[in-house]
Amino acid sequence: MTDQAAHPYAPGLADAGAQVARLRQVLALVAEIAQTPGGGEDIALDEAARISVAYDRAPPIAQRRFDRLAEETERWAAVGVETLIALREREKPYAAAARRLADAIGAALDQLGHAVSP
Repeated sequence: MTDQAAHPYAPGLADAGAQVARLRQVLALVAEIAQTPGGGEDIALDEAARISVAYDRAPPIAQRRFDRLAEETERWAAVGVETLIALREREKPYAAAARRLADAIGAALDQLGHAVSP
């Protein structure tokens, strides 16, 4: 019998901080469409750095949870933005939908922060 080390979890290729920063950019775009104030750039950079460090220190199960939530959030946020653009092109009311999408992205970002925080 040979000694084999357990295979540690290999997180996704994307950096956790970069994922959060991209979602913050999407949130800023959606907030602009909704004509509501968005978050500051300094806050977004600080948050991305904090989450990147927390992700690196988090146990593999927390990293997997973060990765799944980040991927899911990126998918539905992209669909939401595409829908807002389609509504805008058709001159349909979209401000309320944009506000709801901004709220949902903000809530998802909060969940991402908690996914890797102790």
